[in-house]
Amino acid sequence: MNSTTKKELKFSKIKNAESQFTDQGADIGKQMKNKKILVTGGAGFIGSHLVEHLLANDNSVVVIDNFNDFYDPSIKRSNVKAYSNNENCRVVEGDIRDLDDVRKAFLDGPFDAIVHLAAMAGVRPSLENPSLYVDVNLKGTQNLLDSATRDPDNLPLFVFASSSSVYGARQSESFKETDRTDKPISPYAATKMSGEMICHSQHVATGMDIVCLRFFTVFGPRQRPDLAIHKFCRLIDSDQPIEMYGDGSSQRDYTYIGDIVDGISRVLDLKNPGFEIFNLGRSEPVVLSDMIKAIEKALGKEAVINRKPMQKGDVPNTFANIDKAKEQLGYKPHTSLDIGVAEFVDWYKKEKERANISELSPIRLK
Repeated sequence: MNSTTKKELKFSKIKNAESQFTDQGADIGKQMKNKKILVTGGAGFIGSHLVEHLLANDNSVVVIDNFNDFYDPSIKRSNVKAYSNNENCRVVEGDIRDLDDVRKAFLDGPFDAIVHLAAMAGVRPSLENPSLYVDVNLKGTQNLLDSATRDPDNLPLFVFASSSSVYGARQSESFKETDRTDKPISPYAATKMSGEMICHSQHVATGMDIVCLRFFTVFGPRQRPDLAIHKFCRLIDSDQPIEMYGDGSSQRDYTYIGDIVDGISRVLDLKNPGFEIFNLGRSEPVVLSDMIKAIEKALGKEAVINRKPMQKGDVPNTFANIDKAKEQLGYKPHTSLDIGVAEFVDWYKKEKERANISELSPIRLK
């Protein structure tokens, strides 16, 4: 497959995802045009999808990403190929902990908005190296906030990517933005909650509009290789056993990447929101055993399952109440787990064929 065909394939996937957003209010995200936006972590899973969407809607985008080796950096470099040569996009290879790197990204400012996706992610790895998570997720966020408020006459909208992990260990009722979030059970969750608090203090001090988005288990094409759907898919496909922690009854509110990008786009169209928090999920939790069945169906292969006890830091359930996002953003998720998993498996097979790689990519922490 030549490079032109690859690029057309990538953009066709984005267009197909966008075509789903046809319900009432779905035009909100599509009105966003001719803005200048900084996206941190724009080479990652969510970031690369968002950047393509922004560029397709005639926006100018600056990306900052350090291409770290938490997972294979070549995956992130492949993600940016679809847009790195776009005249309306500039990619800065830099670390948000380094003020000099951050200043390089801000050379093309002032920005209308900053979407801060860059972070050390993952609950279980954060238990192994909590200081790294504090350093990246808190110091990096503060560096961006400080740089964004340097000119008080040109304050951008700041969108902070938070997580459903902030809700801690909860029962089956849906999680509302007004619920208590003061009992995180992993360093990752603690840094995301602290990030929200830092954002709030910056809003109070400077008046900058800030929106925190609590993402619920995002999945879809280009998903990180350490996340469950991607990892299980590769293991099942290569006839290796998967590890299922607990009895399979734990639930996650799996949310398709296209719905997440749509939600972010709607936030970017808000006028003077002040400080707000929104859940972005599907609001239809799926038990772990059913998620595995969806992968088996899409792959056409059965999983070999090794059962293990629940791990520290894992929560039994996530369940987004999205009433606020529906009412204030017109947000409405459209992609079911089965359809989303089928889309992911289709992408996975094409990538495997293209790269001729079937080995698992190791995850390394520094």
